[in-house]
Amino acid sequence: MSSEAVLEKANYRYFLDIATRWMDNDIYGHVNNVTYYSYFDTIANHFLIQEGGLKIQGGDIVAFVVASECQYRSPVAFPGTIQSALRVNKLGNSSVQYGIAIFKDDEVLASAYGTFTHVFVKRGTNTSVSIPSGIRSSLQELIVSSPL
Repeated sequence: MSSEAVLEKANYRYFLDIATRWMDNDIYGHVNNVTYYSYFDTIANHFLIQEGGLKIQGGDIVAFVVASECQYRSPVAFPGTIQSALRVNKLGNSSVQYGIAIFKDDEVLASAYGTFTHVFVKRGTNTSVSIPSGIRSSLQELIVSSPL
């Protein structure tokens, strides 16, 4: 997929609106760079809980973030609502790499985009395990043919 294609909303499979908050803005009047990772975490976990059935409270399997990166193109600010977008770039046995983008207003090109990688582990031992079948099935629906 071309670098321009990772910016296009049409190349993502799952969407979640997120309201920006006053505390998201930094002294320069736009959302601080670290806050984008919170947005990434929000959409990935929203999907796993709502669509994959991940039990974050008391489930045997949890997902740990092991890698992330973000490219910033244009500022986002409070007040406003952004649309976060999710897809799966790579699906392994125990890990998944998401492609995530942040869109402001009705724009079709991302203000920011990047990757976010989860490894699934057994709670308590923190040893990697195969992605549970229900979650894997949900993740497969988000796979794009050509990642970043």
